[in-house]
Amino acid sequence: MASSTRTKAPQRGAKGKTGRRLPPKVKTGPDIPMLPVAVGAILVAFAIGLIVYNFVNNRAAPTPKVAGVTCDHLEQTQTHYHAALRIIHEGDQVRLPGGIGIQGGESTPTCYYWLHVHTAYPDIIHIESPLNDTFTLGQFFQVWDQWSKDSGKGAVPFDATHVSSFTLGPNEKIYVYVDASDGKGGVLYNGDPKSIVLKTHEVITIEITNDKPTPPPAFDWNSGTNKGL
Repeated sequence: MASSTRTKAPQRGAKGKTGRRLPPKVKTGPDIPMLPVAVGAILVAFAIGLIVYNFVNNRAAPTPKVAGVTCDHLEQTQTHYHAALRIIHEGDQVRLPGGIGIQGGESTPTCYYWLHVHTAYPDIIHIESPLNDTFTLGQFFQVWDQWSKDSGKGAVPFDATHVSSFTLGPNEKIYVYVDASDGKGGVLYNGDPKSIVLKTHEVITIEITNDKPTPPPAFDWNSGTNKGL
C-alpha cells in the first residue's frame, strides 16, 4: 500500500531552504479605510464647534436694572396698568418722547423696562411687571434718564430746578397735581413728587411757571388711543 506524504507548514522559528529562520507570522485585523474615518472625525469636530458657538452667542444678555426696575426681554402681564404724566411749561404741554424705557427702539426692542412709554399712547406710562410691586414717579424718571443716555439723547434730571430738559428760571416754580380719576380733579401735591406712587388711571401733571399755578384740564381716558387702557 502506497504511503501518503503530508506537507507540513513551516513551524515558528523553523529554518527555510536557505537555512535562515522564517519570521514569525503576525496576525492582523481587517483593513480599515482611513478616508471615511477622517471625514467622520472632521464632521464630529465641526458639530461640537457649532454647538459651542451657538451656546456662546445665544446666551441671554444680562438684564439691565435701574432703581429696582428691570428691563425684561418681553413685556410682562402679571401687573399691568397705566398712569398718565403731563409736563406743562409756561402754559404749553410738552409730550413725553415715545419709546421711553424700550431699549433698542420700538421697531427693534431688545428689552422693556417695567415702566415704559409707547409712541402710540402719548404721555401714558405703561406699568408692566412680573411682580406685585408698586412704583413711583421718581423711578420712572430714573428709567427715562438711563434710557435717554443709552439712546444718546443726554441726561433727564428731575429735581428742584430741573424737569426733563427744562432748567427753571429765576422766577419759575414747579407745581405738581395728582388726579386720582375719582371725579375730584387734579389736587396740588405738596410733598416730594418723586415719592408719588403710580396708580391705575392716575394723572400726574408737572407745571413749570412763573405765574400762579393753574389747575390742569381733565384727562380723558376714553378718547382716541387711550380707550381701553
